[in-house]
Amino acid sequence: MSIQRFEPNARMSEAVVHCNTVYLAGQIGNEGQDITEQTRTALAEVDRALALAGTNKSNILQATIWLSDMNDFAAMNAVWDAWIDPQNPPARATGKVELANPKLGVEIVVIAALPQ
Repeated sequence: MSIQRFEPNARMSEAVVHCNTVYLAGQIGNEGQDITEQTRTALAEVDRALALAGTNKSNILQATIWLSDMNDFAAMNAVWDAWIDPQNPPARATGKVELANPKLGVEIVVIAALPQ
């Protein structure tokens, strides 16, 4: 069994690859950004982490998006819809949670395939 970990620290890895599947840690924006900018920043981090593991957004299998306020759903979706590969949309779930940092409004978790 082969497991490859990217940017590990004492608590977590930024990405983990196992059996041609990439699992990303939750990606977030920055404090002080509005939900639009937080979503853009989080998705840029998704792009970066996927590239680090050897894949890209066209290979995302599943996305889970956590919002601290469902009133931000439309603004987050506007950014998501402009970012996602429309030819390869993943399965997706979005829910409301209390994020670990109360100054953040969105966290995005994805699972992707490595290209064959």
